[in-house]
Amino acid sequence: MEFTVSKNDLVRELGLSQGVVEKKTTIPILSNVLIEAQGDRIILTATDLELGIRCTCPAKVKKEGAGTVPAKRLLDYTRLLPDADLNLRFLENHWASITCGRSRTKMAGMSRESFPELPQMPEALTEIPVGLLASMISRTSFAISMEESRFTLNGALLLLGSAGITMVATDGHRLAYVESPMPANGNLTPGFRALVPKKAMGEIVKLAEQSAPELKLVFAGDDNHLFFKFGERLLITRKLTGNFPDYERVLPKDNTNVAKLKKEEIRSAIERVAQFADERSRAIRVQFGQGEVRVFSSSVETGESEESVPGEYVGPDLEIGFNAQYLLDFLRAIQQDDVSFALKDQKSAGELRPGSEETKDHYRYVVMPMRI
Repeated sequence: MEFTVSKNDLVRELGLSQGVVEKKTTIPILSNVLIEAQGDRIILTATDLELGIRCTCPAKVKKEGAGTVPAKRLLDYTRLLPDADLNLRFLENHWASITCGRSRTKMAGMSRESFPELPQMPEALTEIPVGLLASMISRTSFAISMEESRFTLNGALLLLGSAGITMVATDGHRLAYVESPMPANGNLTPGFRALVPKKAMGEIVKLAEQSAPELKLVFAGDDNHLFFKFGERLLITRKLTGNFPDYERVLPKDNTNVAKLKKEEIRSAIERVAQFADERSRAIRVQFGQGEVRVFSSSVETGESEESVPGEYVGPDLEIGFNAQYLLDFLRAIQQDDVSFALKDQKSAGELRPGSEETKDHYRYVVMPMRI
């Protein structure tokens, strides 16, 4: 196999594979990227057996074929080359010969035969605007559980309904829920549901950043895998197995005490007060009263802090404990200037929403209270 390719094109596509390539593995081939030369382009494939990515870029192919080389080493070396075309040729011993300007390098590779095959993409279920999916991920992924033992919570639930798409994530202490209608011309296969792993969600966001804003990704799924096709790029992930909790039971229905606040004011106040919260629990007290919301924290080791911010509040005076980090995650994720805080009592979950309702989608964030 031999081809000539632009250094910048190769670096860009190789960079997208780095989050998928297995860095520490007992299976050496998983540290490699598969390079296939076909027609007028090359295809780059990487996988860790749970997640796979396939990218392409234009090339002048002299001889078609395939081979594998260490993905990180190839990227690190190629980045250091001058901005010019490079020639890559695989030798009979599976090594790759790379020529660029006055540089001559041989890199040890491995046989293409030992590289795992990625599953074929089935018929598409729908097309989703890349910006919409990336936005839904950014507003839910922080609520995914970090505990590996709770594997059904190590990803987000993705639902295709008759009206649009829903994404839900929870770690048992908080829950993020986004429901968004599909554009008028979007065809949907309702009733599909799957658990998307957190690692895959991070790669989707990276691919969305590298895609044109108006692009619609093609989404498909089979019994074991999910497929996200961004133009010429394809991301494949194994589904998480297990039953996701009944999230509808968690969404509050009778939180009638509502506070409306300026996002920047309450976020800044919580950030400052949280500096004096207990480092393990991150617990702060939030007091809701007429015309203002007060935030307190105290720790024997660090000291204490108190702030108040103006706001509209309808309901009896309430004081509730919350994990400061949980509140900040939501406040940093929303774009709107206002936020509403809906409460029932001291022992019930609080619900945060973006205060202004000019957006078409519904974003709800539920946080369990803490005892302080």
